[in-house]
Amino acid sequence: MVGAYTGYLFYHVVKSTVREIASRANLPTTVPYIDLALPLAALPLTGDGSVPLTLPIRGGETGATGVTGVPLPNYEQKERVNILLLGTDKRPDEAIARTDTMILVTVDPNTKTAGMLSIPRDLWVSVPGYYEDRINKAFFLGQQDKYPGGGPALAMKTIQYNLGVPIHFYVKVDFSGFEQIVDTLGGIDIYIPETIDDPTYPDNNYGYEPFYIEAGQHTLNGHDALRYARTRHTPGSDFSRARRQQQVLLAIRDKALQLGMIPKIPELWNNMSGTVETDLQLVDIVELAQLADEIDTASIKSVVIDHTLTVDYIADTGAQVLLPLRDKIKVVIDDMFAKTEPPQGPTQAEIEAAQQAQAEARAQQIAEQAKRQEEIRAFLTRENARLVVQNGTNVSGLATQTADYLRQQGFNILQFGPADTPTYTESVIVVYNESKVYTLQVLAALFEVSEENVRRSPNLKSDVDFRVIVGGNFELPTPASLTTQP
Repeated sequence: MVGAYTGYLFYHVVKSTVREIASRANLPTTVPYIDLALPLAALPLTGDGSVPLTLPIRGGETGATGVTGVPLPNYEQKERVNILLLGTDKRPDEAIARTDTMILVTVDPNTKTAGMLSIPRDLWVSVPGYYEDRINKAFFLGQQDKYPGGGPALAMKTIQYNLGVPIHFYVKVDFSGFEQIVDTLGGIDIYIPETIDDPTYPDNNYGYEPFYIEAGQHTLNGHDALRYARTRHTPGSDFSRARRQQQVLLAIRDKALQLGMIPKIPELWNNMSGTVETDLQLVDIVELAQLADEIDTASIKSVVIDHTLTVDYIADTGAQVLLPLRDKIKVVIDDMFAKTEPPQGPTQAEIEAAQQAQAEARAQQIAEQAKRQEEIRAFLTRENARLVVQNGTNVSGLATQTADYLRQQGFNILQFGPADTPTYTESVIVVYNESKVYTLQVLAALFEVSEENVRRSPNLKSDVDFRVIVGGNFELPTPASLTTQP
C-alpha cells in the first residue's frame, strides 16, 4: 500500500537540498504564481503543467492518537510510522475471518529507511483482555465481540503488546482487494526462483484450483499474484510464503514508482475505498507517497519471524503452534524499529541561504512567466484571428465577461452574445480558418475543449476565424484564482 501511492509534495523549482533546509526551518516550500492574465495550464508552450499536491499536517502537534492509544506520527518532526498490513482469508459464506497474513511495515523519514516484518499466523501470544492463542485469532475475536475498533484494533494492540512496537495505522485487504490493486497497476513483475506446482491450491468453494508456474521472470495479473503469494506448496511452507508476500509487496511498490502514481492518488483513494479498509487518511497517504519514492530498495529491510526466532509447541488444545523466542525477536525489533533522532535545526546562515534561494527562484519564475506571456501575445497579434464569443450557459453576462477577458489577453473579438441554446455542458470551438493554428491551440487549452468539440465549418469564406461557444465546464479566471494556484 505504501508503494501503491507514490509521488512528491514539493514544487520542483527549488532544489531538493534547499527544499530540505526550508522545510526544517518552517519556510514556505512552494513558489506562488503571480497575477498573470493566462493560467499556465492554458499555455501551449514549454513546461509540463504539473501541479504539486499539498495537504495540511496531521498528527504530532495536534495531539491525535490512533486506536492503540499511541500518538500519531508528526511528519514535520520526521517521526517513524508503523503500519500493520492485514490480509484476511474470508470466503463468501463466512461472516468473520482470521488474518491469513500479518506484515508490520515501518518507515523512518529521518534515515530514509523502511522495513517489513512478517508475523506467522501460528505465533502463540497473549491477546490483551482475553487469553493465549494464535496471533491471527485476535482479529477474529475483535470482529466477533465488537471490540472497540473491531478486529483491526485488537490485532494492532496484540502485536503492540507482544512485540513492544507502537502501531499507528492499519490496512486490511481481502482477496478481491489485493487482486484489484495489482490489476490497477497493470500487473507486477516477479522473478520466481523455483517452479511451483500446487495441485491442491484452494478455491473459494472449499475445492481446488491447481496452480503451476515455472521458474523465471513473469508478469503476474492480480489473480496469479494472489496465488503466488498464498500457495504453501513450497519448501518452508508458511515461512517461504511470508517471504514471497514481501517480494510481492516490493514488486507492487516498484511498479507504482515506475508508473508515477502521484496524479492518481485521489482517484485511487476513491476507487479502493470499497475493497481496502484503513484508518489512514488522505494526508497520511500523500506523506507516505513522498517517502516511498525517496527510499531506495536497498534501504528496505525484510525479516520473517521464522524457525530461527520460534520453537514448535503443542498447546493444551492439541494445536501445533510457534512459541516466540522473545530474546531473539527483541534483537530484530531493536534493529528494525530503533528510534532515530530528527536532524538538528538549520543554522541562521542556512535559513538565510534558503530564503535567498527561494527569492531567486521566485524572481526567475516571474521573469519566465512574463516572457512566456509576451510570447503568447506576440503570436496572437501575428495571427490576428477574429473571434465571436457566445454564451452557451444560463450564466447571465458570461459572454460579455469572457469577451472582455479575452480582449485583455490580446484576442481580436468581433462580437459576442448568446448561443443557439443555453444547454452546452462543454465548450465548443467552431473553426472557419484552419491556418491560424496557434490561436486555436491557446483557445482549446484555455477553454479545455476536447478534440471532438473542435468542429470545422464548411463556410470557408466567413468573416470570422473562430466561434467560441462557452460551456458549463468553463470557469472564468479571476486575479484571485490566478494568484492562489499552487
